[in-house]
Amino acid sequence: MKISIGNDHAGTEYKELLQTELENWGHSVINHGTNSEDSVDYPDFVHPVADDVESKKADFGIIICGSGNGANMTANKHQGVRSALCWNVEIAKLARSHNDANILSIPARFVDKDLALEMMSAFLNTKFEGGRHQRRIDKIPAKKSC
Repeated sequence: MKISIGNDHAGTEYKELLQTELENWGHSVINHGTNSEDSVDYPDFVHPVADDVESKKADFGIIICGSGNGANMTANKHQGVRSALCWNVEIAKLARSHNDANILSIPARFVDKDLALEMMSAFLNTKFEGGRHQRRIDKIPAKKSC
């Protein structure tokens, strides 16, 4: 698989760890994150990940910032992106199986690195169940005004 990854300064260490693990698992990684802990603006690193997922240049995306919220909100501005802010393995599995999430948002200041790795594995290895969940996914795009 091809995974696009992006992070702000709060997620640099996490990004490096996750990228190494992804490559060890045989995945190709597109790195849009900062490689520094100097303060940056998360949208500058999240939009390119969402663009990759939206355009199908990447199969999945992983975004990392301090709370995970700003990155998640930014990614979800893109049509066809379903980014999920996850803080445990069960949420990561449900995001995939029930919501067909295609971007995992990790809150670096609230989960440890081992948990981040476990969530990433669960997210990438869980299949979307379809069925009644697909009907709900189909209702997510914003309705157009009259």
